Amino acid sequence: MYPTVAEVVALPVIRQGKPRLVAGAAGLGRRVRWVHVAEIADIAPLLRGGELVLTTGVMLPESGLARYVEELAAVGCAGLVVELGRRWRDDVPGALVTEAERHGLPLVTLTEETKYVAVTEAVVGLIVDAQLAELRAAEQVHETFTALTVAGAEPSEVLREVARTSGLAVVLETLGHDVLAYDAAGHDPVTLLDDWAARSRAVTVTERTAYDTESGWLITIVGARGADWGRLVMVSPEPPPHRHVVVAERAASALAVHRLVARDRESLERQTHRTLLAQLLGQAPQSPDLGARTAALGVPLERRQLIGVAVRPVSVLQGQTLATQEVLRDLAEATALAARRVTVAALVGVVDDTSVRALLSVPMTIGVEGVLRKVAREIHRTAASSVVIAVGTTVTSTTDVRRSLGEAAHVAGAALRAPGSQLYHRLDDVRLRGLLHLLREDERVRAFADRELGPLLARDSAQGSRLVELLRCLCENGGNKSAAAAAAHLSRTAYYQQLGRIEQVLGVSLEDPESVLSLYVALLVHEMGP
Repeated sequence: MYPTVAEVVALPVIRQGKPRLVAGAAGLGRRVRWVHVAEIADIAPLLRGGELVLTTGVMLPESGLARYVEELAAVGCAGLVVELGRRWRDDVPGALVTEAERHGLPLVTLTEETKYVAVTEAVVGLIVDAQLAELRAAEQVHETFTALTVAGAEPSEVLREVARTSGLAVVLETLGHDVLAYDAAGHDPVTLLDDWAARSRAVTVTERTAYDTESGWLITIVGARGADWGRLVMVSPEPPPHRHVVVAERAASALAVHRLVARDRESLERQTHRTLLAQLLGQAPQSPDLGARTAALGVPLERRQLIGVAVRPVSVLQGQTLATQEVLRDLAEATALAARRVTVAALVGVVDDTSVRALLSVPMTIGVEGVLRKVAREIHRTAASSVVIAVGTTVTSTTDVRRSLGEAAHVAGAALRAPGSQLYHRLDDVRLRGLLHLLREDERVRAFADRELGPLLARDSAQGSRLVELLRCLCENGGNKSAAAAAAHLSRTAYYQQLGRIEQVLGVSLEDPESVLSLYVALLVHEMGP
């Protein structure tokens, strides 16, 4: 908002005085908040900092020049301009020059007579013009972010506008220093996010909006109704002008309102995780900064053991293959909470209509099975309803993550038909069900099941019988008719009669092990639904 000493010296009214910089070139970038004409030596106590002092030197004592400059520098004076001719004819004393250079205080001499009142008017006009421009820019910022808030803009849109308006890279993080979203403003995102959590922890602010000079970060707290949940960080190597502070605060307000409005929808953290999981699954184009983004979220992918996990509600049964989004959102939060309690890094999100997906990132030195047991116990304990947990193969490369996540989903689908009491399931645990689940989309498998069971399904549909259910009891009890009759809650005589009807309808013998096996495979395929 304020001009620099160099900009003031370049004004025509000062150029007419033939200015010459004799010391303090390092301070030419100092901002001039005001211009003060003063001839007395003890002027420093009357200044507040940022003033450009104009003098002829007529009242300055020869023996106290060094102290005079030292006091000006101590109060933050922007610079000193001395008109020659009244006290000193050709140059100022060496003590003045030496002390000004030592403090980096710009010392400018004017060899021609200059009207200081004209200098004051010109500089004040420059400051006022800059302030008006700053106010107009701030007003435009208010209008822009108000429109975004009213439109319910997503966090990515808000950050995009921050970067466009300020030209600075911006990061939205949780209070735990995990990156939720960012816009690099054309800079390298990998460099921006590198070791983000550690760098962010080192930067603390005591006010809701503050600039940290050492890191070059402008930080504002994000939250509403007394519930703060994040920080917005703008990377500003130079102290930010007022309009950038306005941008940060208005953006933080827009983000806080968005969270309040969308509190019944998927959380911002889950949205971010879902986006990254979709990229790893190949459902969305993979961005070149994927590794940097996951690491900034606290989930490193390099030199780690990576395990795909799928969590499905047990209530998702045949004929009800899709869980409600509300159920899945709650389950995703429960899964994320379980991972945090076990202190294992994990991406957790809902990427389809059936299950919650998670990618666990475990250090190479830690045993995977122990981590999986702890996470599974916490999920079962935290989830609002019964769930099936399935895990894929442990991999060490991001290129293999898709396979591990896909395996977990297949295993979960197969295990859902017979969940049992296991903490979690692997591909080895679901055996034939797992194989059939992998092949369930194959038309030949579907055709086989229809051929084997078609007549029986048609009979049950037409007459309201339960022959398919009774056949399942026989298959699930390994062909033991007595056990199957008990499972069907029928007497053995009645059950045997029903088995005879099944043989008659299908034209097969249930004494033939191969026929029973074929029918059992067909039943498993049929249970998987379309």
